Amino acid sequence: MTWILLILGLIALAVYIPEKVRGRSVKAVLMKSVVSVLFIAVAVSARSPEKLAAFVIMGLVFGLMGDIWLDLKYVFPEHEKAFTYSGFAVFGIGHVLYVSGLILQYGAGVFLLASFGLAVIAAALVVLLEKPLKLSYGKMKPTVAVYGFLLFSTVFVSGGLLLKHGGTALWFVFLGSVFFAISDLILSGTYFGEGKDRPIDLISNYVFYYAGQFLIALALTFI
Repeated sequence: MTWILLILGLIALAVYIPEKVRGRSVKAVLMKSVVSVLFIAVAVSARSPEKLAAFVIMGLVFGLMGDIWLDLKYVFPEHEKAFTYSGFAVFGIGHVLYVSGLILQYGAGVFLLASFGLAVIAAALVVLLEKPLKLSYGKMKPTVAVYGFLLFSTVFVSGGLLLKHGGTALWFVFLGSVFFAISDLILSGTYFGEGKDRPIDLISNYVFYYAGQFLIALALTFI
């Protein structure tokens, strides 16, 4: 069932992306929500009793909320600010859930301080490179910094645990979080830059994002 749901998710994504490239609409938001529901379904289908499972599933649910809210800002531009901040908030909560689940499942250690330290450095670089990358965060800069820390915490905590414990599940979470981060870096150009909302930008953003979420969901099949 897990692999059937994954195939359905990939098919739904292939149908959604051309609709998104054609323009921003309620139809595109609805189609996107179907793809996101399917990565949740992939995680649930694993029926894993492990501690990590509940946190990953909750994180994916928050991802679904973020997917919908961030797209609705284009459909209802008069509420753009509210949808943008809400989207960042729920995605940030999703990363907190991923990291919490990883720590509860695999335990903590000295490496955890190093992981969070690297996340701080990565988030700081994202902010400091604003001008060189021709971005303009404006009043969103503190939000970008906090979200960046949460995003990279998932990358470095899963990476640290992978080095310590190994295993297929941690490989999936680590690669998924890396793809997630790449997607967000592409998206930052669309949100805060100019001329970076070309079809190739939109397509690569969604390919990396959904690859990341589906990989994290699939991790539950291997723990």
